[in-house]
Order: sequence, then structure tokens, then C-alpha cells
Amino acid sequence: MQTKEFLKKLSEASGVSGYEAPVRELVREEFLQYTQELRVDPMGSLIACKRGEPNGAGPRRSIMLAGHMDEIGLLVTKLEKGFLRFGTVGGFDLRVLLGQEVVVHGKKDLPGVIGTRPPHVLSAEEQEHILPLDKLFIDVGLSPEELAQWVRVGDIITIQRGFTELSNNLVSGKAFDDRAAVACIANCLQHLTTLRHTWDVYAVATVQEEVGLKGALTSAFGIAPDVGIAIDVGHGNMLGVPEVDTVNVGGGPALAIGPNIHPTMYSRLVDVAKANEISYQPDAIPGRSGTDAWAMQVAREGMPTALISIPLRYMHTSVETISLKDVERIGRLLALFISGLNEEFARDIGLPQAPA
Repeated sequence: MQTKEFLKKLSEASGVSGYEAPVRELVREEFLQYTQELRVDPMGSLIACKRGEPNGAGPRRSIMLAGHMDEIGLLVTKLEKGFLRFGTVGGFDLRVLLGQEVVVHGKKDLPGVIGTRPPHVLSAEEQEHILPLDKLFIDVGLSPEELAQWVRVGDIITIQRGFTELSNNLVSGKAFDDRAAVACIANCLQHLTTLRHTWDVYAVATVQEEVGLKGALTSAFGIAPDVGIAIDVGHGNMLGVPEVDTVNVGGGPALAIGPNIHPTMYSRLVDVAKANEISYQPDAIPGRSGTDAWAMQVAREGMPTALISIPLRYMHTSVETISLKDVERIGRLLALFISGLNEEFARDIGLPQAPA
């Protein structure tokens, strides 16, 4: 499937943290085309494996690629006089909730809107502040009796937003954080069908990243790969954000540097990018990255880890914006990196000798 077509399907699918089953089926269909093995672990992460070619040097080593497929969302907390009260799953910006169209995933999917009292009846003080959650509600157009028939406390709610193509190969939509990374991994797997590689590749669409990196932590523990690369999003250049805190949308993959990243993994990614004329951007992260790389780095006894970020504007809104070129560049960079993995690199990075 073409990158744009796959990303559109992923973006428009439902998959709030802890409830990723609908989007997972789309990922399963795509990964199945390029891998020999596929399973879902007990946490719900999708794990596909593309085996490396035998190299006569004993058991193959492995690399794990991780991109989380969950999205931030909402949860019904109360039914009140025909309206729904709700809480957030993951880090929502309350400023962008009012006026959003949503889908309430009850006994059947119900379209709804997030509303509140109009400005005409607000006090001057209330107009000066961001409305808290307890001042917002969802209207699906049903009477209290009808609402109780179809919706229960605990039902999931997703933002309703279509995939939009902008100029200069930019696209906008919801849940690009981090389903764009899943598209990068699919693109990598597709490239690997034309390249020779001796290391096994575990392509993992992780769950519950937005509520604590849980899928990456458990899947990395279960797979126990030799090295890992997380793919996530980074803040793209936009008005009002200092240049030092952003990476350029369309400027190529952002390669993280900092304590979460093994220096040799970073250096090799830079070398591969330069050798293949792939634009890239260094991305200094002096502390916690807050990504799947943070969990992967300390799985079991620890593993050499890298982080590649997709430059993205308007993070955690329904109009996240990225460049398709960046997604495709990352897929190609990953594939070329993997095709060059060998025992010399394993020694350079400090891995113990592979058992016979």
C-alpha cells in the first residue's frame, strides 16, 4: 500500500490507549505482506517479524522497531440530562476541545459535538479563562432515555477528523502521533524486501504509549532484541515556538542525541544518512525523551537504543501536520541501517558474542 493511503487509514481509525483493536487490524493487514511471523502480545501490541538471511555465524541477532498506534481520546464519565460528561485519556489540550466533532463508541457509534454555554451568558471572568472539563459536555442529539439505551459510563470517545492533503506534500489529521511512525515502519519493511539483511527485524506497533509507555516496555521485555529504535514525533517548526525547540517539517528525520540514546547507534544512523544522501536533523534531548525509546532502553538488562522523530506541527490536536517526504525518508533510512548490521557493529556497540 502507498504510504499516503496507509497513513490516511491509520489516522481515521479508532484506537484510544487501551482500546487499540480497530487500528491494530489495519496494521496487521499491512505488516502481514512483508513479514513471516505475526502475533499480538498480552498487552495488545502487534509484533511482526521479518527473518534475516542465514549468515553462517550462528544464531541471528535482532533489532526492534517501535511506533505506538494508540491515540489520545475521551471517556464517558457520566450521563446527565441527555448529555455526556467525559474525561481525557492521555494529554489533551483543553483549549482545542470545544466545538470538536466526536464519535461516541457505545453499543453503536454515535456522532456528537462538544459544547458548552455560549459566550453571551458567560461572566467577564469566565470569558478570560480556558474552560475546564466540568464546563464541557457532549451532545449526540438523544433524549435521556435514548442515551441510556446506547451509551454507558466507560465508553470510549474519539475525535472525528478526516485526513487532509495540504500543499508541498504536507498532510494533516488526527493521531499522526504516532501512527505516522507505524507508516514509517511499514515503509521500511517494504524496502527490506529488496535488500539483504542478516538480523531479524521485529516491527512492533505498541499500545498505551500515551498513558505510560506500557506497550514498548512489555514488548521489548518479551522480544529481548539486541538493539532497538523507537520512531515518534518531534515538535515541527511553527509560529510562537522557539527555533531551538523545533525541527523543520520536510527537513528529514530528526535523530535524537542525549542520555536516552546510545552514541554508537546515533553515529551509525548519521553515517547511513550521509552515505545515502538522506536529509536528517540532529535533535538534542538532554533528559527524558518521553517516547518508547525511554522504555526500551531499560528493558531487561538494557539495550542500545536510538530515537528517530518525525517533525510534526500542532501535537496532540486533531490537525497534526507532517510531510510525507519525512515519513518516506525515515522508512528508507531504517531499511538501509538494518541492511548494514553485522557482527562488527555488534562488537562496536558492546554486545556480548552471539551464542553458538
